[in-house]
Amino acid sequence: MKRLLLIFISILCVVSAMAQRKENYTISGYVSDAASGERLIGAAVYDTVSRQGTVTNTAGFYTLTLEKTNGAEKKAVLVASYVGYEPSAVSMQDAEAGSQAVNFALQLATQLQEVTVEGHRSISAPDNVQMSAIEVPVTQILAIPAIGGEVDVLKAIQLLPGVQSGGEGSAGMYVRGGGPDENLVMLDGAPLYNTNHALGMFSVFNADAIKNVTLYKGNFPARFGSRLSSVIDVWQKDGNNTFWHGGISVGLIASKINLEGPIFSKAQLDSLKAGYSPRAKTTFNISARRTYFDLFTAPIIATVTATGGMPLLAGYYFYDLNAKLSHTFSEKDRLSIGIYNGSDVEYMRMSEKNTYSGGSSEFRMAMRYGWGNTLAAIDWQHQVNHQLFLNTRVHYSGYRSRLSQSMSEKSTGEEDSSFEQEMGYNSQINDVSVSSKLEYTPNQKHKVQAGIEYIYHHFQPSIQNTMFLSSDPASSAFNMDTTIGNKALHGHEVAAYIEDTWSPVSWFRMNYGARFSMYGIRGKVYPSAEPRVGMRFLVHKDVAIKASYSYISQYVHLLSNSNLSLPSDMWVPVTHDVPPMRSMQVAAGISYNILGQVELSVEGYYKRSLNLIEYKEGASYVGYSSDWQTKVSIGNGWSYGVEFLAQRTIGPVTGWIGYTWSRSMRQFDDINHGEPFHAKYDREHDLSITLQYQITPRIDIAGTWVYATGNRGTLVTQTYADPNIGTVEYFSERNGYVLPDYHRLDLAANFHFPHKRSENGKKGKEDGYYGKGGWLRHAEHILNISCYNVYCHMNPTFVESDPYSGKLYQICIFPILPSISYQFKF
Repeated sequence: MKRLLLIFISILCVVSAMAQRKENYTISGYVSDAASGERLIGAAVYDTVSRQGTVTNTAGFYTLTLEKTNGAEKKAVLVASYVGYEPSAVSMQDAEAGSQAVNFALQLATQLQEVTVEGHRSISAPDNVQMSAIEVPVTQILAIPAIGGEVDVLKAIQLLPGVQSGGEGSAGMYVRGGGPDENLVMLDGAPLYNTNHALGMFSVFNADAIKNVTLYKGNFPARFGSRLSSVIDVWQKDGNNTFWHGGISVGLIASKINLEGPIFSKAQLDSLKAGYSPRAKTTFNISARRTYFDLFTAPIIATVTATGGMPLLAGYYFYDLNAKLSHTFSEKDRLSIGIYNGSDVEYMRMSEKNTYSGGSSEFRMAMRYGWGNTLAAIDWQHQVNHQLFLNTRVHYSGYRSRLSQSMSEKSTGEEDSSFEQEMGYNSQINDVSVSSKLEYTPNQKHKVQAGIEYIYHHFQPSIQNTMFLSSDPASSAFNMDTTIGNKALHGHEVAAYIEDTWSPVSWFRMNYGARFSMYGIRGKVYPSAEPRVGMRFLVHKDVAIKASYSYISQYVHLLSNSNLSLPSDMWVPVTHDVPPMRSMQVAAGISYNILGQVELSVEGYYKRSLNLIEYKEGASYVGYSSDWQTKVSIGNGWSYGVEFLAQRTIGPVTGWIGYTWSRSMRQFDDINHGEPFHAKYDREHDLSITLQYQITPRIDIAGTWVYATGNRGTLVTQTYADPNIGTVEYFSERNGYVLPDYHRLDLAANFHFPHKRSENGKKGKEDGYYGKGGWLRHAEHILNISCYNVYCHMNPTFVESDPYSGKLYQICIFPILPSISYQFKF
């Protein structure tokens, strides 16, 4: 670690020395939403004179170091822009005075109109050195049609090139040939281990609480690690610092509520009463969501089963709770605390009690299966000076899966008897992490980021509890109360990284860096040095050629023997016998910005992965007392492909067209007779078209059409009778069968009706009344009508074969699904 620190200091010294060659000045500040005060991530800040630009970080902070010049050209004209907002320009009249702060407050556009500013050219895809990264506007995510009208962040990401879903209705993701455990999904900088609800039909993200979503498929910056295939960086809203805002949504599947606003001091409350609109230093944002399947189905099930003499109470539901509290101590210091808690719950209870002459009997049986995430993060953002920004974070992330079953019977009479039986299963992973990151911009040619991170992992792969007690002498010999399973594992992960974005000339830019990590468990240490580099060659002001190389290691695995996302899937660490997964990826592509309206990109990639794990043939998670390490096989994989994306984020018509041609292969010594085989979700073709059209300020429509080569599976081709072991099945080539092609059309329409007391409402126009504190200023009613799988194409979820007749049976679970939902926003 000392050597890493010396290297880091040396590089900073060299960069600082280079910065002294010419006299510079620095402009820094924050870009925020003018109405809410919400700081904007990824906003572009561009100097039209020097043609230098940058983007804001996750704190909404930017810094731009420019070279001093003589004459009239010393003035700088800064333009800040962000998708869905009016650009804002500031002319610097006294740049020679030295470094100074310039903050931008952007006004939300009345609609996503095509706004141009004289001399303005924002940071487009050709400007950016980062490739294989896509920022998805939340406004587009909210408009995409979804199952039951339930807006889903991960469903939107599945429509992007290079990303494939796990199947019909699934929220699982397979990025560039990787598995579902190879995606680093982060909420406010902290990882989430389980990202699905309802066996993968929905994701855990409540879109009402989200302000920014970015997907990285390759060319990973050195600040990201621990996963091989992708990074999904999601950030929650901080909260409005002027007015209370929120919404209530009621749909066929779930209901949601969101509330955000300021927490005023006494002096600010007095100012508010006097008619002013102060900005609070403390803000909050809280969102909650819950399904109500069980509220409707449980009484029906109980009524139906009661006719048989033993009523059954059963149901399923999931819920999410997001909350964030932020406080701004000064212009340079901000502290935020964010939490997330979500869970899926299945339950079943039944009981029967009988009374008869001379005695009585009572029988009870219950089952509860719960799984979910808990996350908490504390984030401190500190602006050291105009060129240096510090971000320190502490977080906890945990995933648990718990199953409990119980049964009891008690009889009284001539002979009293009783027995009790309980079984339980528990699997969990808990992380505690501390990290710190520095961002340093010494001059217009360099932007350096460096940081350190420590993670403590606690794994409990599987524990089974069994208890049996009986008063019957014939059965009491079997009485037991025992716990068996895998021992808890404790891992320590340490990482340090440094990266620099270097722009020596206007037509060339490079991001290069390295991440150094070590993972220790039970005396075994796995070190890893991970170089990263990305380059951009600007061949025209709107055309760029890009290339990248990334090497990355992963120290955790997900054991799964199903196509669905099941709560029984287990997270396990590397051990003495199971080494870390490692991956090398190279990519190259070209991007083209058409008149500032449409971004076109084509990328090709090749990825090689080592030390992948899968269950051995015939093995599964059943049998908790066995060591999971004996049930897995270790092998390698490789994937390659070409991706095309056309994206438009401004104007009344927005959306994207994405296409992927790809191949993904695996090879394990003891699977498929050692021969290479196709990965489960190896799809040759994948096409998606997503469009949104704002017809009027009150009506917008959206549509999505997807087409993909079918999933793969393994079929039983022959059976024969063995006199010793019975029927023996012979399987075909692993994943050698391709299901029929998949295609689907989804449509949705939103109708906006302003509240009568809002700015656009009848009474609002008459007397200017917006409600106490202005909370009805933007109030509106929204009616959403959507339809999933409009032309009712019966896409197969899976196919079963009859080994005797040879016939195949296709199982489909989602026909046409119309839905309607209502939302009130204020």
